[in-house]
Amino acid sequence: MVCIAAFIILAIVGIFVAIASIFKPKLWKSYAKAMKKAWGCLWKKVRLQKCETGFKEDVKNTLLSRIMLKHPKWVKPLSIIIEVVSIVIVVVVIWAILTAIKSLLALWALGSCNVTKPSACSLGAEVCSIDESEPTNVFEATGRWFTEWGEIFEAIPEKFKTYNADDFEFNYIMINQSENTDLPVVVDIFDPGCSVCMMSYRNQKEAGFFDSHNVRLVPFAIQGADDSFKFKNSEVVVRYMFAAEQIKSGLSLGIIDRIFTAKNSEGISYQNKFNEDYNHDQAVAKIESWLIEDGANHGMISEIRKIVDYPETSDKMSHNRDIIEHQLKVKGIPTMIIDGKKETGLWKNT
Repeated sequence: MVCIAAFIILAIVGIFVAIASIFKPKLWKSYAKAMKKAWGCLWKKVRLQKCETGFKEDVKNTLLSRIMLKHPKWVKPLSIIIEVVSIVIVVVVIWAILTAIKSLLALWALGSCNVTKPSACSLGAEVCSIDESEPTNVFEATGRWFTEWGEIFEAIPEKFKTYNADDFEFNYIMINQSENTDLPVVVDIFDPGCSVCMMSYRNQKEAGFFDSHNVRLVPFAIQGADDSFKFKNSEVVVRYMFAAEQIKSGLSLGIIDRIFTAKNSEGISYQNKFNEDYNHDQAVAKIESWLIEDGANHGMISEIRKIVDYPETSDKMSHNRDIIEHQLKVKGIPTMIIDGKKETGLWKNT
């Protein structure tokens, strides 16, 4: 392990030696000689051949030469320490390389270099992430590290898969109420509290996307590993959307349109009010006022309130969550099934 660790250290030091050799050319010759020995030793290790002990002893002698003269009894324990430190260096470097490979594969296969917490990856797409619980101890962290490899390898074939909107039995809301069946069908998964979903919706509306596609809106309240909701009023919004749609087709569209595009009298977006200011009762009152504005009478509101609390409504939400998290293996939203592909992140009119 000493020669492998020496090669790693020499490889790193080589950057600085290259700069210093501009002023001291002889320094590079000495470095190149040591690097050649280190590489020869490493190459033999790779081929499972015995490494030359001469290089290993040269390294140790270089580090211990002064100690040998003054404190000869320290040589043996320090030699053991050098071996241990060498092992640690090699393990850390291997772990770092594997982690880098894992992050790159995850970025390509899942759209985020962080499998457990996609939002922590600045290189990924703009998303509201569906995060998993963080490990609480070393054993969980180690197990999670290997589990993430499994998730990545499972996701790789998905990159080459052709997706069809009809293959997934979502509970959805049709945003385009026309009878034009020739328009391409798109599944659009969103969370009412997700700011990226709001931006995507605005981009789509401005570009006329909803007029040129039969869009199946799938309201989805992101939940964490402890089943708590990422945005505090998303659950009630989703419940009311499903309930209102059951009473009258298209009635629920005004809810999400206002949350994503409208502002109150103070100029604050309704999404911000739902996420930050409204408690449950205030959120319900605002949603019901919108439904009345869109033509719902008090009898319809009464029926909607009942449906909101039905077990069937909870089942619809659970069913969608199962498809999103386990069948589609979505790590963040908005996510769309469009043109045979699964696309996650901010929709841009390009």
